[in-house]
Amino acid sequence: MAKILITGGTGYIGSHTAIELLQDARYEVLSIDNFSNSSPERLDNIAHITGKALQNYAVDLCDLAATEAVFAAHQDIVGVIHFAAFMSVEESVQNPLKYYHNNLNSLINVLKCCEKFGIKHLVYSSSCSVYGNVEKLPVSEETPLQPAQSPYANTKLIGEQMIQDFVKNRNLKAIFLRYFNPVGAHISGRNGEYPSNKPFNLLPIVVEVAAGIRKNFSIYGTKYPTRDGTCLRDYIHVTDIASAHIQALSFLLENENNAQIEIFNVGSGDGVTVQEIVDAFEKVNQLKLTYQYGEARAGDVAAVYADNTKIRSLLKWETKYNLVDMVASAWKWQVYLEQNKQISSN
Repeated sequence: MAKILITGGTGYIGSHTAIELLQDARYEVLSIDNFSNSSPERLDNIAHITGKALQNYAVDLCDLAATEAVFAAHQDIVGVIHFAAFMSVEESVQNPLKYYHNNLNSLINVLKCCEKFGIKHLVYSSSCSVYGNVEKLPVSEETPLQPAQSPYANTKLIGEQMIQDFVKNRNLKAIFLRYFNPVGAHISGRNGEYPSNKPFNLLPIVVEVAAGIRKNFSIYGTKYPTRDGTCLRDYIHVTDIASAHIQALSFLLENENNAQIEIFNVGSGDGVTVQEIVDAFEKVNQLKLTYQYGEARAGDVAAVYADNTKIRSLLKWETKYNLVDMVASAWKWQVYLEQNKQISSN
């Protein structure tokens, strides 16, 4: 089996990717995650779903010596999937240095370890936010990049540039996965988004309102040039995003990539507005939400959705879950958390 390291393996997308890897007989998996935005209970959820324990090191990736120690203990690692980034647009606007420190220093240390220990394959968790306010939709990998609209987006863009510079004259190949808006939870309802800090993303906030954890929420902006005036996004189920990482890893390990760096959009290829996802949540789960409309937020782009032709063609990747699955699984996960006392009021 090929040994794969996931950084941020107990985070939202990282944990779902760990689940998919653990269920694939081709791979052995370990994780580095210091639970800065997750919980140790995540390891129990992963074990319940897969029947396997995920070996995790509670190490801060910004600590080079501690990170190197993990790599030194597992010198048979053949590939790294790098998540381990703070990911809230809103929080990054409020606290940009937190994002630049964590997101960039952790990547620098991972790249140093890849070089020191001869690791040749890297899958980098990027974001559609690197495209900025695009002039034409859908967004393809060839779409010109516009100025980053938030510090978070800029850290992802700088991260891509760092890797592009780093791989020159080195025996390392990388794939950037620019994914769009991950939502939902594992279809079993036993793993989902569980931020240690106050959530900033739409669906976790919607779920908290439905559960009575918070009183209401705001839909920010009603005058965008979209079909109902609210922001339009390419929402995609988190397990579909996880499967894209498995396909990308396989693509690297089987030497199917010709270039040192390949870039893939990970999206459904369709757009859903904020209002539509709120309406779907109410309808599917038969719940009534309390919300109001607010002014547009700094850092938000009006509309973005993917052209996913390249990933479907080269990686043979397809989405499996739809909007109903997204909102239903998110609520199922919340019910599980409440039943098992794994969540507290914000």
